Amino acid sequence: MAKKMWAGRFEKATDKEVNDYNSSLPFDCKMYSQDIEGSIAHSQMLAKQGVISSEDAEAIKTGLLSIKDDIESGKLTFDSDAEDIHMFIEEELTNRIGDAGKRLHTGRSRNDQVALDQRLFLVDEADEIVELLDTLVDTLIDIAKDNLTTYMPGYTHLQRAQPITYAHYLTAYIEMFRRDTDRLNAAKDRANVSPLGSGALAGTTYPLDREAVAEDLGMHGVTLCSLDGVADRDFAIEFASACSILMMHLSRLSEEIILYASQEFKFYELDDAYSTGSSMMPQKKNPDVAELTRGKTGRVYGDLISLLVIMKGLPLTYNKDMQEVQEAMFDCIETIKAVLPPFTGMMKTMTIRKDNMEAAALNGFTNATDLADYLVKKGLPFRETHAISGKLVHYCIEHNTSLEKLPLETLKEFSPAFEEDVYDAISLKTCVDGRSLIGGPAPETVKRYLDSL
Repeated sequence: MAKKMWAGRFEKATDKEVNDYNSSLPFDCKMYSQDIEGSIAHSQMLAKQGVISSEDAEAIKTGLLSIKDDIESGKLTFDSDAEDIHMFIEEELTNRIGDAGKRLHTGRSRNDQVALDQRLFLVDEADEIVELLDTLVDTLIDIAKDNLTTYMPGYTHLQRAQPITYAHYLTAYIEMFRRDTDRLNAAKDRANVSPLGSGALAGTTYPLDREAVAEDLGMHGVTLCSLDGVADRDFAIEFASACSILMMHLSRLSEEIILYASQEFKFYELDDAYSTGSSMMPQKKNPDVAELTRGKTGRVYGDLISLLVIMKGLPLTYNKDMQEVQEAMFDCIETIKAVLPPFTGMMKTMTIRKDNMEAAALNGFTNATDLADYLVKKGLPFRETHAISGKLVHYCIEHNTSLEKLPLETLKEFSPAFEEDVYDAISLKTCVDGRSLIGGPAPETVKRYLDSL
């Protein structure tokens, strides 16, 4: 069993079961690159401040880079007896370069070291997630541009309400995902400050240059209270919150894909490469990507709740409970990264059944509001025209027809204000084109929005 760096205080070795229980290496090994990056910056600063020699600093840097190369090539495997990634790397470094390796930890605690590693890891992963999300948004923009005049019903209460276009529908999710990008970037920016120099909780008497280390690591600044520097995990919670909202949006879109790909709607035909079949029923084509995305949303929510519950009652500063933050944070990130590529591929490859969408818009009385507005323009009060339109809808249902198919003489039975121009007024094109306010479904309005992106 590897010797603990802190073993001087103890006469007994750690019990193996306790060692296994205490060890975080099986999961925090993911942060080996960030740990090495932070250690190099710390050792270079120590040399500049005269705390260690420049020769020791260069030996430390060379040794750490060789460890990184060996981990990534598979030449070096993680020691299952090591307590965590920080101890593993430091012990391996000491084995390689001798006493100089023992000077690396000068002016540093694992408390500020792990906080730094987590922040650096989150910043790196946030950039990757934002890039994946940008690819999804670009895909939706491309699909929307090809469907500026693809008519479909808009829904309230899952009942057909008013006509829109498929492009307009997609802009709703584009807006959601753009807000998600903003939230992820904001969370990343707040995470991107260095706690190194906070020590165990009260800083250090060594003349550290905290700002220089932060700048070397590409961070925006340093934490301003050593207690908060080691005790804070808000950055992980905030990031998980942003991820949870993103998953909620993906889940809402997934729910509609599942509905719209069903035989009851037939708005979509999912590509074979992004669907699965049934082991018993040969006719089935299941929307598994959308269903899994909907299911994994609960998993990311669980990670957020775990983080909140872990931190809710902890006294300042560091407590071992906080080791559990890492697994929830890692799981949240890995889930999001696993979801986005297949989800984007599903969106990019599915066939849009424009005929069925338009038929649903026509047959659902989505132009009833425009019929009422037509009469308002003829001088009738809206409350009266609303009632007339409602009675005409009831008449159509009883006679198995639609508003635009009613003959003019029938319309005049309900109001003498109807004229031949009513048919143009309640066409899907007129209904949609007339709603040209910013944010509306008119093709030119949506096109300007998409071009602006």
